[in-house]
Amino acid sequence: MAMWKFPLMGLLLLLTIIGSPTTAEGPGESANEPVCPVMPKEEDTLNRAFFPKDFLFGTATASYQVEGGVYETNRGRSMWDVYCMKYPNGKRERGVSKDGIRFYHDLIDELNNNGIAPSVTIFHWDIPQILEDEYGGFLSEKIVKDFRDYAEYLFDEFGGKVKNWITINEPWVYAHAGYDVGKKAPGRCSSYVDKEVECLGGSSGNEAYNVTHNLLNAHAEAVEAFRNCEKCKGGKIGIAHCPLWFESYIKDNEVEDEAAKRALEFMLGWHMDPTTTGDYPETMKKIVGKRLPEFTPEQSEKLKGSFDFVGLNYYVSKFPKNLTSDKRDENKPRWLQDSGIEWTEKNEADYAIGSRPDNAMKDMSIYSRGLKSILKHIKDRYGNPEIMIMENGYGDMPHADIDGNVHVTNGTDDPNRKFYLQRHLFSLYEAVCVEKVNVKGYFVWSLLDNFEWQAGYKVRFGLYFVDYKNNLTRHLKKSGEFYRDFLSKGVLDPAKVKNDIPATKTEL
Repeated sequence: MAMWKFPLMGLLLLLTIIGSPTTAEGPGESANEPVCPVMPKEEDTLNRAFFPKDFLFGTATASYQVEGGVYETNRGRSMWDVYCMKYPNGKRERGVSKDGIRFYHDLIDELNNNGIAPSVTIFHWDIPQILEDEYGGFLSEKIVKDFRDYAEYLFDEFGGKVKNWITINEPWVYAHAGYDVGKKAPGRCSSYVDKEVECLGGSSGNEAYNVTHNLLNAHAEAVEAFRNCEKCKGGKIGIAHCPLWFESYIKDNEVEDEAAKRALEFMLGWHMDPTTTGDYPETMKKIVGKRLPEFTPEQSEKLKGSFDFVGLNYYVSKFPKNLTSDKRDENKPRWLQDSGIEWTEKNEADYAIGSRPDNAMKDMSIYSRGLKSILKHIKDRYGNPEIMIMENGYGDMPHADIDGNVHVTNGTDDPNRKFYLQRHLFSLYEAVCVEKVNVKGYFVWSLLDNFEWQAGYKVRFGLYFVDYKNNLTRHLKKSGEFYRDFLSKGVLDPAKVKNDIPATKTEL
């Protein structure tokens, strides 16, 4: 019986602020444009010093995925059977968990005292089960008031200690996976969606749009509360979006180029456009029709400009292929069919988008160019807003023995993750320093191996290997060593950083 799992109910993003004494070589072309010291000669010479001096780097975790202690104190169940730390009975008036509040005060204080600036996500999918039972959670507009009440409580408690806030993590995943295909909690979809998924009721092609509508209105209310919060002055707030990048299925083909644009409208624009224009993309309104809810004038006004930065989670890219008529059934609506495309990993010429090592999790292709492309798209489409990359990482399944145990040696030997990070950091560098995209921070998912939702503990994303069979001991992986070295080499003497000297040869 519980309410929101307080800040770490979503990601607790540990933003390690690494200051570099490197100096810029003149002003940017506009107030928004980042200023980068120099350009690396090669990809493997890149390190912290080549980014703007105020650029933030860090790692991310999520409370449900790492905290444990599910039976301690008076936590309440969420729909992921996790235990929420703050409102044990769903609402503030039903009581607040003092133990939960103290836990997070202690954690945030410890981070701040050690030079680590925390960013907090208010909602990371684990809604209290008591609110699911009471009125259906985000299926009901009643959630909007309760969400604002929860957010106001958090701002009042922690607004003086936390400057960067995310209202909702990955609304597309929550709405689509939870209410259209049933692969994540609460597991709702229509029976015709997937024979391998046993859904717990639902209406695909309808509920996902209603849930998104309530998510967006809840976000707008929380942002209004944040901007009215005295303790929060000087802080910033946004949503963490999670779009794929879409390369045209057939190069230089007008029809397929349009499919790629439509794919982005349905995946990113669905949640991004309302926070900029106050309404859904015209493409979606035309295709989805009456199944897409409408904002009231008041809701629309609250949504416009309801972010200080764009949160971006990026992992992979796809080819969007136009759906043929034989694959459409208007009597069986669902989100992907509405978009009029199917996702593929190979294009019409049978070329794969990126590479996927043998031990990578399903659909975990490495395509770093997609990061630069989606960042450039946001710059061009939405007026170069401030962007924070809240998640970027690589999931693999290390070799296990016959009993399913992963030895530390295998678990820490992760060259593919190191390669993934190296490639994506270089793509990020190009976006920031060449394309002049207004990115202010980058955070690796994840600090350590954790519970990966329906994938359980088999898939690992951490920079630290967690030995689940030996007292949860933690061991730094090769990828963690790479990221540590990447950051430590960012403390440079600016006199030694010149265009003709590779960064790897500068002195620390």
